[in-house]
Amino acid sequence: MSNFKIRKPVDPHVVMLDVAGSERISPNVVRVTFGGEGLEKFTPLGYDQWFRLFLARPGQDTLKLPTRTSGLWYAQYLATAKPKRPFVRNYTVRAHRPGELDVDFVVHTDATGHSGPASTFALNATPGQQAGLLDQGCGYNPRAEHEWTLLVADETGLPAVAGICESLPEDARGIAIVELPSIEDKQDFRTPPGIDLIWVARNGDAHGVPGELALETLRATELPSGTVYAYLVGESALATGARRYLVGERRIPKQNVDFIGYWRHGHAAM
Repeated sequence: MSNFKIRKPVDPHVVMLDVAGSERISPNVVRVTFGGEGLEKFTPLGYDQWFRLFLARPGQDTLKLPTRTSGLWYAQYLATAKPKRPFVRNYTVRAHRPGELDVDFVVHTDATGHSGPASTFALNATPGQQAGLLDQGCGYNPRAEHEWTLLVADETGLPAVAGICESLPEDARGIAIVELPSIEDKQDFRTPPGIDLIWVARNGDAHGVPGELALETLRATELPSGTVYAYLVGESALATGARRYLVGERRIPKQNVDFIGYWRHGHAAM
């Protein structure tokens, strides 16, 4: 993550949620809808609001969640014996309605049919299944005046792009580039008329590294004149490569470019 200040959550709590339902909405995305009384303590902020998601390990009957909401939650987490320690992953709110929270999971299996903990959870989610949530605020946080917005993401950043576009004012201008595994993973969401949404897809290219196509598209796209705020999210090499291009080659001031590497290709999350 770049060294910028995220927008903090409003009165965060560690809450328990219940699965209300799940649906495979496209070839590579499963949408899980959560409900439960815990959502009454969740304050929606729009944009790319993100959170820690706590998932049970195999054999765990109950989730042992931290009680701290500050950075001390992680010390509590590490102090818990590993067999009792839940998996923790970071996710972005895809949609919020009274009593319901949608979360999109990019699901995949390796050559042996194995899935990571989050994919396994999404693929097998059943009503009543529990998960924990700790709100972390928003990453999208322009601190300077700008005339247009640039968003660049891979499939893991699609919920962030969707949330930001849905939260931008109607007169916002800019470009959003989103790379997907398949063009069938496109989603419909509200986008201001002045935002040019560009979809690119690997479409089964087994040798295509996620993020490379988005970066290639960024380099080939004619950017508007005027002061920009750029927000780059997804695979680590995409986020850092796009920042390097914008700052080094396009001479955009560093303070106008924020980037977050959600994951690293070839490296499994702990």
